Amino acid sequence: MVMKKWSIFSIINYTLLALFAFCTLYPFIYILAYSLSDGMEAMKHPIYFFPKGFTFQNYIEIFQDTKFLQAYKITILRTVIGTALHVFLCALFAYALTKKTLPGRSFFTFFIFIPTLFGGGMIPTFVLYRELGLIDSFWVYVIPFLYNFFNIIVLRTFFQQLPTSLEESAKIDGCGDFKIFIKIILPLSAPVLATIGLFIGVFHWNDWFTGTYFVTSKNLLPVQTLLNDLLSQSLAQANAAKSASETGTSLGLQTIAQTTPESLRMATLMVATLPILCVYPFLQKYFVKGVMIGSVKG
Repeated sequence: MVMKKWSIFSIINYTLLALFAFCTLYPFIYILAYSLSDGMEAMKHPIYFFPKGFTFQNYIEIFQDTKFLQAYKITILRTVIGTALHVFLCALFAYALTKKTLPGRSFFTFFIFIPTLFGGGMIPTFVLYRELGLIDSFWVYVIPFLYNFFNIIVLRTFFQQLPTSLEESAKIDGCGDFKIFIKIILPLSAPVLATIGLFIGVFHWNDWFTGTYFVTSKNLLPVQTLLNDLLSQSLAQANAAKSASETGTSLGLQTIAQTTPESLRMATLMVATLPILCVYPFLQKYFVKGVMIGSVKG
């Protein structure tokens, strides 16, 4: 009787999981199929799972666009530099906070906690960035995001769980605090560092807000801001086409054989999303360990 109940539960459980997985994956499948479709064919025939008029022309058009390649370069640079500096500096800050002999340790903890409670708002933030010379600069993507209170606390909690005997033995051998941090603490902290790195890396890759409001140079726009502009333009074109069809006027739009704004938009979505999805499997084992920090004591 127990086996029969467990079997029924398993069927229901796996069915619900399969439905959930399908609902999660289908938007990705739809975008991929649309991006590999002939633009005009996709407008004529509905797409569900498979491309209509299979072609790579949408991706060719994207990678021939120098503006998109420059935006991609900016996104990769900000993600790599911003993530590396954020993880290293937060880890350094957190390691210092584990030292009970640190003068003003409580003050520094409270000082970095304040921004989580209060924000200056858009205008004071803009004025601050302008006075620091960050407006229309690459470093506006990096410097304001070097520290995060939550990440520092997570790192500090992990460091506090490491055996103090390791540091004591290293000091006997003549190692200083910084050398201990580099040679011992960081190598032992791979799970939590990978977790924090994944969090901040995804943020840097997906951030469009900073490029929209604090950067005016087209050569400094990240790919997500460029994608946001494409989405806005696509929506504007759709509204214009709808108004034209209702009034019976002609927009005089040029017909493109294999690409349309919608198909290019789908291809851009794929190109902007795939890299961060490819990174996750390599960090998954560290990520699972990292999110379990503090859940088990022993």
